[in-house]
Amino acid sequence: MEVITVANNKGGVGKTMQCFQLACHLANKGNKVLVIDLDSQANLSSTFNLHIQRTLIPEWLIGDVSINEVMVPSEGKGKFNRNITVIPSSRHMANLSKLLILSEGEIRKEVGRKERLMRTRLQEAEGMFDYVIIDTPPMLGDELIMALVASNRILIPTQAQDYSIDGLEELMDTFEIIKETENPVLEFSIIPSMVNTRRKIEQQRLEELSQSFDITPPVRNLVQMQESISMKRPVCLMGKKSRGRVDYENLWNTLNLN
Repeated sequence: MEVITVANNKGGVGKTMQCFQLACHLANKGNKVLVIDLDSQANLSSTFNLHIQRTLIPEWLIGDVSINEVMVPSEGKGKFNRNITVIPSSRHMANLSKLLILSEGEIRKEVGRKERLMRTRLQEAEGMFDYVIIDTPPMLGDELIMALVASNRILIPTQAQDYSIDGLEELMDTFEIIKETENPVLEFSIIPSMVNTRRKIEQQRLEELSQSFDITPPVRNLVQMQESISMKRPVCLMGKKSRGRVDYENLWNTLNLN
């Protein structure tokens, strides 16, 4: 079971979009996929037609409920939806930090450090899924740290703009710490996202980004991407000549996610 986290400590870079496209792509290939929405805004959950009043993710992480009590089937008309199970989010996720503090003693006895909770809880899913895809909130909080400790790789969507590129430094520092102390197998890929390849300034920023990191082929800022989310229809189901589908097929081929 491969665990993939999509993360960036800056919002508006296409995290939820890439989680949705990746989960649907893998499910459409016949893989069993578990999607975990750790963002209290619950945008990924709603993209899978799931709207719940109270998520039990905090209670699951501290061990009060089992994974079977937090998982629900994806809602949708596509056949691929049968292969997707979701652990949906809600605004109750904001209580996670409080519950972690209140449960500190029990957590220390069970796993030693709270950062290891997600990895421990996902052991319940072994044998049930081929992939776990985790969406994270746009900040370096408990949710992101736990996801990184539990993952095999992190996908980092970033825009070809100054503020987005500058924000990578803090995230990469965190990545290095996690890799050194908790998760030596963790790998990362930087994905230029929502790119306007016609703008010279973005072309220049892409060049600068490629000098510092190995980057994937870019995903362009296309109307088709927004239509995909609003219609809840992944680009992998669009026509073969769809530019959005071409971008994502190039991306998944580069990442060996087929």
